[in-house]
Amino acid sequence: MDKHERYMQRCLDLAVLGIGTVAPNPMVGAVIVYDDTIIGEGYTSPYGGPHAEVNAVQSAITTYGIEKARRLLTNSTIYVSLEPCAHFGKTPPCADMLIAYGFPKVVIGCLDPFSKVNGLGVEKLESAGITVVKGILEKECQFINRRFFTQINNNRPYVVLKWAETEDGYFAPADTAQRWITNAASKQLVHKWRSEEDAILVGRNTALIDNPSLTNRYWKGKSPKRILLDRDLDVPSDYHLLDQSTETIVFNTIKSEWNLNLKYIEIENFDLYLPQSVLYQLYLMDVQSILIEGGAKTLQMFINAGLWDEARIFVSEETWGAGLVSPKIDGILDGKLNVSNDQLLIYHPIL
Repeated sequence: MDKHERYMQRCLDLAVLGIGTVAPNPMVGAVIVYDDTIIGEGYTSPYGGPHAEVNAVQSAITTYGIEKARRLLTNSTIYVSLEPCAHFGKTPPCADMLIAYGFPKVVIGCLDPFSKVNGLGVEKLESAGITVVKGILEKECQFINRRFFTQINNNRPYVVLKWAETEDGYFAPADTAQRWITNAASKQLVHKWRSEEDAILVGRNTALIDNPSLTNRYWKGKSPKRILLDRDLDVPSDYHLLDQSTETIVFNTIKSEWNLNLKYIEIENFDLYLPQSVLYQLYLMDVQSILIEGGAKTLQMFINAGLWDEARIFVSEETWGAGLVSPKIDGILDGKLNVSNDQLLIYHPIL
């Protein structure tokens, strides 16, 4: 790994510290290097706050004082995992700030696909006489922002499928009884995942059988928006999903209504292209990613529509011999991980 890659990897390590807090913005890390020494670094603040470049400059100022920091910055290189923004949004353009501080060189991991930025940040920097190096660990930089890139390029949220199955391939008991498949460590990991995504979705049957809360009470951070597919509004009002504790969106065929944290969205052709309709509505609501937890019919519906980006499947050591068969997925096995005595399988679609 050469010098540029080493510092860009540090940017990536910083960027992921913003997971679950920066959306719909991308996760970005920035590192300022003077004479082969890091003098400032930062990552994007929670949505609405300063971007990575601003935080990196501020860390240099905090360490060295404003006057010395300004002198150092005019002889420093700043590494940024994503192209600096060139437009006014919640904050001023980062490209303008880098120009104002007199950075002679900017090294970028990948370009920003957002139309108000794409290439324009680089253009601003180069027009100001700044040397710009692009494409350092480009694939890695794109991968950490796969949620952001999917939202921008595909006009839908990034879709993560998650389920647990027994060693012999069963998803749930044949009757409506509740029966836990995985261990406590896997359960805690799922709650961590919930804190990292914008939304979590289940269907009517799962809501009625399990009465889930769909919060991440076993992990720190915010709980995701809860999404319920309930065609005829069969889920009783006293169930956890409708308790107003977290923003909840109910897709149905009966009504469109907004009551505090509870939003009902009517879909006329509920049984026709439902995954596409739901994802597009969520895209319009700035939902960048969604974790789909079930049930089997709901998961299979998204699989059959080809609307998924990642599948996380827990396989336990239990064997049942009978029950509801797990969803079937045709994808590329990208990784295996032991979570105590469960095995976690990670799949991505075949492109």
